[in-house]
Amino acid sequence: MSNTVEFARMNGLGNKILVVDMRGRKDVVTAAAAIALNADPATQFDQIMAIHDPKVQGTDAWIDILNCDGTKAQACGNGTRCVVQALAAETGKKVFTFQTVAGILNAREHEDGTISVDMGTPVFAWDKIPLAEEFADTSRIELQIGPIDSPVLHSPSVASMGNPHAIFWVDKDPMSFDLDRFGPLLENHPMFPERANITLAQVLSPTLVRTRTWERGAGLTLACGSAACATAVSAARTGRTGRKVTIDVASAPAPGKLTIEWVESNDHVVMTGPAEWEWSGMVDPVTGSFSRDEEQGAQAR
Repeated sequence: MSNTVEFARMNGLGNKILVVDMRGRKDVVTAAAAIALNADPATQFDQIMAIHDPKVQGTDAWIDILNCDGTKAQACGNGTRCVVQALAAETGKKVFTFQTVAGILNAREHEDGTISVDMGTPVFAWDKIPLAEEFADTSRIELQIGPIDSPVLHSPSVASMGNPHAIFWVDKDPMSFDLDRFGPLLENHPMFPERANITLAQVLSPTLVRTRTWERGAGLTLACGSAACATAVSAARTGRTGRKVTIDVASAPAPGKLTIEWVESNDHVVMTGPAEWEWSGMVDPVTGSFSRDEEQGAQAR
């Protein structure tokens, strides 16, 4: 078995993604490789999307997802769009079905190059998200940061999109908050036994929400697809918006927008947005050493 495999540096609204082709192999991208890749500015990433041979008949691939700290992730909507673009360019197919830890994902590349991913159904039960305490209504739970009589953030909506999310509703630009200080505290709060993705959301109209996310296992991120989905669902659930919204991702490169629809007929959440290829190369999935295509023949890093 060769020590190296093909991989590509891509992004979904600036969300830094490494797509690694592990098809035809029995091993996996190791946590050590992920940590090494993230330590190099050239390959620093939010998630690795490792494409494996399908485990279930009728699917195109099994997708193993790693965070930049080497931990496993259950879902990554922006990363899934990158996988679709890569496989569509390779195969000419437009429609794909993937299996992940979070379940089956169906995706489609459109003629304009945007990609839709069916992210499945949201989960609101407190013990399935999961939370450490029982809440009959998870559209607003008791949790706050800051002085008790004047909290900076409070009363988030919580949900799972295959991974746990807490959405704090704010009345000013999410970029004005010190999320790099609050994010780690909230991600690791005892309320979230499996940690959580933390999103600040400002509702601008019944069809437009502006967000910024601290991503579990990745930290401050330019974009997070599953957080956009959790925000859209929670906004509709609390009567702040309708079931189809544009998410303006505040930290993403302009224009950083996703369309999210919580489909009434089947309760599924469909996310539509772009993906972008940056460069490709070869990587050792055990150690994380790599070379870019234009560097072939030069010493790998």
